[in-house]
Amino acid sequence: MVAFASDARFMELALAQARAAAAAGEVPVGAVVVKDGQVIASGRNAPIGSHDPTAHAEIVAMRSAALVLGNYRLDGCELFVTLEPCAMCCGAMLHARLNRVVFGAADPKTGAAGSVLNLFDNATLNHQTKVEGGVQSEACSAVLQEFFRSKRNAQDQQRRALHPLRDDALRTPDAQFVGLPDYPWEPRYVSDLPALDGLRMHYLDEGPQDADRVYLCLHGNPAWSYLYRKMIPVFLQAGYRVVAPDMVGFGKSDKPKKESAHSFSFHRQTLLELIERLDLQGVVLVVQDWGGLLGLTLPVASPERFTGLVVMNTMLATGDTALTPGILAWREMCIKKPEFDIARLFARSNPGLSEAECLAYAAPFPDRGHRAATRAFPNLVPDHLESDGAPVSRQARGYWQTRWRGPTLMAVGMKDPVLGAAVMETLHGLIQGCPAPVIFAEEGHFLPEVGTPLAQAALQFLDRP
Repeated sequence: MVAFASDARFMELALAQARAAAAAGEVPVGAVVVKDGQVIASGRNAPIGSHDPTAHAEIVAMRSAALVLGNYRLDGCELFVTLEPCAMCCGAMLHARLNRVVFGAADPKTGAAGSVLNLFDNATLNHQTKVEGGVQSEACSAVLQEFFRSKRNAQDQQRRALHPLRDDALRTPDAQFVGLPDYPWEPRYVSDLPALDGLRMHYLDEGPQDADRVYLCLHGNPAWSYLYRKMIPVFLQAGYRVVAPDMVGFGKSDKPKKESAHSFSFHRQTLLELIERLDLQGVVLVVQDWGGLLGLTLPVASPERFTGLVVMNTMLATGDTALTPGILAWREMCIKKPEFDIARLFARSNPGLSEAECLAYAAPFPDRGHRAATRAFPNLVPDHLESDGAPVSRQARGYWQTRWRGPTLMAVGMKDPVLGAAVMETLHGLIQGCPAPVIFAEEGHFLPEVGTPLAQAALQFLDRP
């Protein structure tokens, strides 16, 4: 379908309405209604200011046009709007019997004129409205992009005011996290825990606050809470609460510049204080890699809070047994290549991941300065009796051997060269009442990437009477 020469001129008028919406704090979408080559009505987004969910620019413009014409039918009229209309607006346009609809930027999330669905492409309807997209699309997109960029900057400034950045730490720019696949959740931050000493710690907290079960999902190195994006929706759909923190130095949390800022005790204490601050009860501990090295020691401090365990490719490092060849090899690799390619690591470990997903894992670490934690963690694994973390890990071993009474689901990615079958077999023998593990023969180290099947298996097992 060919656009008319006048379309650009009318879209410019719609853009003026969009800019007015932005100035009022509304999402910048504008519209005009044209009849016989003349603009008879205009409208801009106003659902926030009017407390009206239907006050989209198109609806506002059509209401005004109907008053001008004295008729709810807008026969012979054309509507120009800067953003592809949603299903509500498309339905209203068809009811109004508009002759033609012209939009600027496509909307891949809610557009109902061709992007998500096409309500105009239905020959059985008693009225056919012509539709044309992409007119002045770059200008229309730019208005939206600038609006949301400004909002993100304002939110970032607000967060910085609430959680000022320490001189000895870095903070990954918010822009690094824009558009990550399958990670839609609102960030939450805390910086006033005693152990943090002003560092900002990020965590997800989704689902009902009064749920009788909380899935506490702890990541390892070099992952972050993104690791659990495929499991979190399953737990939420079942009606449970999910808390997934980013350890300091990872994800959206602040990143100390010096490797010496990281220690086993520091990270364990921050997790204990976060659990206490959120007053988590009925906790199902979900752990992998360092999430297990640290997480498996947490119930020693507050056993009454924990009711279940989901444990994947991890270990207890008690200092009285030698580290396995796989762990030593990983440590050696990190020493030789401290700035190893994180996206490539995930691509090799999980061939099914998209390029965007692999890059999402690397998003928190835009340069070497942000990577003190990834360099420090391999050397923090307790390897002798007096290592930091070894004594409490031995206490934890005793807890899991003799005091644990909750259900345990153990899952093993058999192709993990670091914390695979042999390591998990040892851990299996330490956890009282642990049934035979769920084996994933073709999966490697980052087992939470299995996602839905693994989360559903956890739900089914933990929901058993």
